[in-house]
Amino acid sequence: MTTIRLAGVAHGHGLKERLVLGLLRVLGGRPAPDVVRTLLYRRSFWGDRYNDLLQPVMRGEGAWVVGERELFAAFIANLNRCRF
Repeated sequence: MTTIRLAGVAHGHGLKERLVLGLLRVLGGRPAPDVVRTLLYRRSFWGDRYNDLLQPVMRGEGAWVVGERELFAAFIANLNRCRF
């Protein structure tokens, strides 16, 4: 499978974001997942707004518990051949 990344999302982070990504790499032993890189890229334009929408969907009230929602997300990511 070929992975395509936008150069800006892969390498265009500010100093604070690069420090966070570096810390995640050191603590996790591998680069941060692409979803984290995307959330940190231009946070005021994309990341904060996306996160504001994501949190109620994944953590808000509903028929499914958080674990079930995470499992659904992992399943869909797998169908899309995306590391989750």
